[in-house]
Amino acid sequence: METIQIQRILEAALLASPEPLSSTRLAGLFTEDEGVTAADVARALEALHTDAGARGVVLAQVASGYRYQVAGDVHAWVARLNAERPARYSRALLETLSLIAYRQPITRGEIEQIRGVVVSSNMIRTLEEREWIRIVGHRDVAGRPALYGTTRQFLDYFNLKALEDLPPLAEIRDLEELAPQFEFETAPGDSGNTLTAPVEAGTADAASHFSAASAAIHLPLPDATAPTPDPDSKEHLA
Repeated sequence: METIQIQRILEAALLASPEPLSSTRLAGLFTEDEGVTAADVARALEALHTDAGARGVVLAQVASGYRYQVAGDVHAWVARLNAERPARYSRALLETLSLIAYRQPITRGEIEQIRGVVVSSNMIRTLEEREWIRIVGHRDVAGRPALYGTTRQFLDYFNLKALEDLPPLAEIRDLEELAPQFEFETAPGDSGNTLTAPVEAGTADAASHFSAASAAIHLPLPDATAPTPDPDSKEHLA
């Protein structure tokens, strides 16, 4: 089979698929009689990546495989197609997600000890429903608390191939740099911290914005062992 035909087939499959496709799945599109090898698929993907350089989409590789997504420099215009109100995420939720991402596996109690506030069940449920975190085990201590870790969907959403692609924690920045990607809910009396922009998974710079989310959070160390109620949460646990 000619190289250009392999490229056309792969491009069509990637555009038709609602999820990223691994190189193994893409290679599985071809039968043995067609004589297309894994090396042929790899070369075709590289050619598609190069060809997309001057277009409004890019071929990106994330944890689950390859996908076409909107190029970062045209995202502002494409975002106008979405008339829905952007998702809202509290600072507390992003702090919790960052701790799980960087310190996994981690228990809810350990998150509370670091943040100095109670982590609401609704917050954990939200992260689980978005399939960004999951229970990966249980700590072998009294009560056997659940251990949380991030998922492949978390990596895909933030345009990361692996956890090693997370930015170093030394790259601390101010949380306000998240403005292009996240809209934060504000606690009562904190109206000056509202940032408005849609969350968009399909942009080339999503990973850099999550780097600000993860590395830019200033986590207070508690002065006491017992956590205090989280002001960003509507649920205070005993």
